[in-house]
Amino acid sequence: MGKATGFLEIQRKKWPTRPIAERLRDWKEVYRPFPHEDLRKQGARCMDCGVPFCHQGCPLGNLIPDWNDLVYKDRWRDAIERLHATNNFPEFTGRLCPAPCEGSCVLGINDDAVTIKAIEVAIIDQAFEQGWVHPEAPAVRTGKKVAVVGSGPAGLAAAQQLNRAGHSVIVFERADRVGGLLRYGIPEFKMEKRHLDRRLALMEKEGIVFQTNAHVGVDVPVGDLRRDFDAIVLAGGACAPRDLPIPGRELGGIYFAMDYLTLSNKRCEGDTIADEQFISAAGKRVVIIGGGDTGADCLGTVHRQGAVSVHQFELLPRPPDTRAPDNPWPQWPNIFRVSSAHEEGGERVYSVSTQRFLGEGGRVKKLDAITVKMVREGGRVEFKPVAGSEFALDADLVLLAMGFVGPEKLGMLSQLGVALTDRGNVARDANWMTSVPGVFTCGDMQRGQSLIVWAIAEGRSCARGIDAYLMGRSDLPAPL
Repeated sequence: MGKATGFLEIQRKKWPTRPIAERLRDWKEVYRPFPHEDLRKQGARCMDCGVPFCHQGCPLGNLIPDWNDLVYKDRWRDAIERLHATNNFPEFTGRLCPAPCEGSCVLGINDDAVTIKAIEVAIIDQAFEQGWVHPEAPAVRTGKKVAVVGSGPAGLAAAQQLNRAGHSVIVFERADRVGGLLRYGIPEFKMEKRHLDRRLALMEKEGIVFQTNAHVGVDVPVGDLRRDFDAIVLAGGACAPRDLPIPGRELGGIYFAMDYLTLSNKRCEGDTIADEQFISAAGKRVVIIGGGDTGADCLGTVHRQGAVSVHQFELLPRPPDTRAPDNPWPQWPNIFRVSSAHEEGGERVYSVSTQRFLGEGGRVKKLDAITVKMVREGGRVEFKPVAGSEFALDADLVLLAMGFVGPEKLGMLSQLGVALTDRGNVARDANWMTSVPGVFTCGDMQRGQSLIVWAIAEGRSCARGIDAYLMGRSDLPAPL
């Protein structure tokens, strides 16, 4: 490393953000560009580790110490080459990934981890600004055709890798725009869609074809894909939401988080949506059930829409401020975190279970809840009500952000007849092929709800499996 004592001399610096009062008035990204000189110093904190555990934390196998050191040495063009060697879309992961690499950083044993995520974003943003990112079309076409179903990060990664191997790739997306959850699940304040559009334009120049409003198994017959393509990639995600079947669930004003976020994102895209069809938090008392990233996305959105009050419920207890004894490094640190949305307001309520919804005139007006205690018995975790802890809370809008239970089974999956795992995900073999020959799968559709880095990593690995299936061997790199 260029600065062997950097971690002893330089402290971690927080990624600069726009003032809360300013950012709540628009949908632009929360984070400001990190000054390059500050980032060079942050890169200098990367230690000369005997074993860089950030590699095991990153499913993509990103060469993190390499590009940290290159940024410190002001060699930005070399840095983007090392970053792109393992990651197709660092402009997405640098903004959206929770950075398990930082959780595994060796410096994190007794100090603050290196600011890996901020450095990653700065490298790719600098590369685009300097014109270093170009379309990479294959020199020769193989004559093989591959259909990729789903245009989220897994599908896009698989498509780009397969195209670089020389295969002709068509991506089928059931929505009206390409991007999957990157498009309609991620709010604009976390990632402005210009970053997505810029990458998609490059992929089109590379020769990848995108077809929108193409719902495979509904208006695009599965049989057509089987007939017209040499291989199919199932990358449709885990889109079946987890419901809350309690009394009053049928009341109006209770929505799945993704239905709410999609409409908000469509308006940010410039679509005209009638007020009676739009879900707005303006002037409402909002309760978000679910304390994860999707719940935080809803939280930041309701702030910008002008909610009167916001409570975010979490079934689990409040995490500790520092690692617990049973959560040692290099495991992912299960600690209390404050996202940009939490900085902006709202009350987080832990160890709470919603019992029923109450309404007037067919719409929700209140909910009953109770405090619960998490107990472990016989290897199982249970949540037991705390006697006398019942409470009621007024609510005009309830958003269910409790995660997803797997891929949608009706339509494409049932028509293909692919085998499923005991958890309801699409089963695959070591080469990423399903039980149906020539049909492969990757991302949340086979893994279950997970991180963007896992999706991209699986897309890359799936592409290698398909390339080997079509050509007998493959030179495509694969992390998994």
